[in-house]
Amino acid sequence: MVRDRIGILGGTFDPIHMGHLIAAEGVKTEIHLDRVIFLPAARSPHKDAAGISEAERRLDMVRMAVEDNPAFEVSDLEIRRGGTSYTIETIREMKTRLGESVDLFFLMGEDSLLEITTWKDYELLLEECTVVVFRRPGVDLGRMDDEILRRIRMVPTCEIDVASRDIRERVREGYSIRYLVPPAVEAYIHLENLYS
Repeated sequence: MVRDRIGILGGTFDPIHMGHLIAAEGVKTEIHLDRVIFLPAARSPHKDAAGISEAERRLDMVRMAVEDNPAFEVSDLEIRRGGTSYTIETIREMKTRLGESVDLFFLMGEDSLLEITTWKDYELLLEECTVVVFRRPGVDLGRMDDEILRRIRMVPTCEIDVASRDIRERVREGYSIRYLVPPAVEAYIHLENLYS
């Protein structure tokens, strides 16, 4: 039986940007994923909730960003569950929902990998799915635990040096964000007066 290969890309996505989309497409192609599910967090345990946009707005932006790619989907699982979003809980729930005929790959950037030991039950996460890590500009994994590096899969992708916090700052300062986010997301940010 052929098993579906599904990637999960979680994050705050405040806002989602071209770096997220390029990395997801690159990983999908490199390891032959059937689809990638984008999963906006309700509340990240590693970020100050006070500075994060409403979950529904972030979800709207992710939906707009992926709508033209038939291999990309969006899940509101963490937002519907509410509270703090822990990846291990989400992966277990996704495995239950998707069934035994699916191989799950959790996608993350090198910058997130540097913090993985602070994640809830990270050792179990490494057992529950294949953790796939894509490159991020300026990140050095030289001091990363060798045992963790042996348990993940590194994938070369096009490195795009863009971060959501930089986009929010550009909007606050009145600079253009064209080509940093999809056009529909840019229009939504301006229409909803986000980050100003």
